Amino acid sequence: MMRNCFRYLPLAATLLLGAAPAVAQTEPIINDSLSLEGTLRGVLEANPGLTQLDELVAQADSRIAQTRTGLLPLVTGTATYTRLDPVAKVDFPTADGRVQSLAFVPNNNYDAHITAQYLLYDFGQNRARIAVTESQRVGAQNNVAAARRDLAYAAIQSYYAILLMRQSVAVAGEQVKSLQAHQREVEKRVVGGIATKFDVSQTKVRIAQAENLRLDLANQLRQQEIQLARLLHRPDGATVPVRGRLTYAPLQPNEPTLVQRAMDQRIEMKQARDARQTADLSRQLQDRIGKPTLGIGAQVGAKNGYQPDIQQIRPNFAGVVQLSVPIYDGNKTRNQRVEAQAGVRAADARILDVQEQVRADVRSAISEIQSQSARYDNAIIQITEATDALTRARARQRAEVGSNLDVLDAETALAQARLSQLQATYGYLLGQYKLKRAVGDEIQ
Repeated sequence: MMRNCFRYLPLAATLLLGAAPAVAQTEPIINDSLSLEGTLRGVLEANPGLTQLDELVAQADSRIAQTRTGLLPLVTGTATYTRLDPVAKVDFPTADGRVQSLAFVPNNNYDAHITAQYLLYDFGQNRARIAVTESQRVGAQNNVAAARRDLAYAAIQSYYAILLMRQSVAVAGEQVKSLQAHQREVEKRVVGGIATKFDVSQTKVRIAQAENLRLDLANQLRQQEIQLARLLHRPDGATVPVRGRLTYAPLQPNEPTLVQRAMDQRIEMKQARDARQTADLSRQLQDRIGKPTLGIGAQVGAKNGYQPDIQQIRPNFAGVVQLSVPIYDGNKTRNQRVEAQAGVRAADARILDVQEQVRADVRSAISEIQSQSARYDNAIIQITEATDALTRARARQRAEVGSNLDVLDAETALAQARLSQLQATYGYLLGQYKLKRAVGDEIQ
């Protein structure tokens, strides 16, 4: 019966970003019991997956810095030694009748120089590359925000599930105590001859059923505590109790307003728009690739090999202006442009798909809230009627006009109504956070 409450618990979501072990993580300071705020803070601080995503943002920053180097001069220092053997020589006769060889280059060649190069004009190719990498960085930041949101929602599910199970265990415990008190009363009636041992047996069976329910709920409570401990990356076997109670606070959501707000601030919409911008910037970059480039360069250094004394190391200087004009690249650039244009169209289609998904998420969350609100109101009526029925059944039994089974059925109906109220409250609270997530509001 109580297992139905877990249809609001997609446990797979709680595995988000938390599967990796917390290696080299500083364990956050967590009190003995946690409020909702403390639970969210502890989970977000403890999860290593967020650290990984933060590093991806840092990588994007590094790529931006690397791309910006294209706007700066490139300076290189080079020193070389070259041994040539043989070298070209010319023999000249001297006045004393001997022959002297004249070498045009030395055997040992030394060259040390500094080269500076600077790109004067490239039709905005570097600027376009920088814009693409900056757009990719925004996408990485949105991924971090989405991961934090999903992790926070998983923590909220676990937090409220613990509260639900704890209060449900208390309700089941109260049912067991009430049935045990009823058993003692029935046993007294057996002694007085106004009840039978069959009534006692019936009561014991209901007590056993209620105790099984309590044990099942207690196990589910333990499972949720273990799940929260894992999200908090606590040591094995260490659970962190949470404090609080399920409270019902109805609201009246306005669908058109919420849908519009979701379109403006939902992370998935931002991701889709950023992907569209990145695709468009990539297309602009491809439009600039294949254009001519104009650059200048200068080189200053010292080397030997100059006539008339080829062994003497002398300073030297060279300057260059270079215009590069691509002529044919096997249609590579044209095909890259076709690919970039397809990426833009795909990004446009993605935006439309996300818009439909956002609308559906908002409507689904509103429907969930309305359904759980109706369930809560119905549970209140059930509690009122079940309480009255139990009072009347007990009175009828004392007056010897009602059966023991009527009392047992009324006890069970009251417990079920109370559990149904808790389930509806839990579902309503999760529905509110589901709506927050669908709209893009901060989950806290």
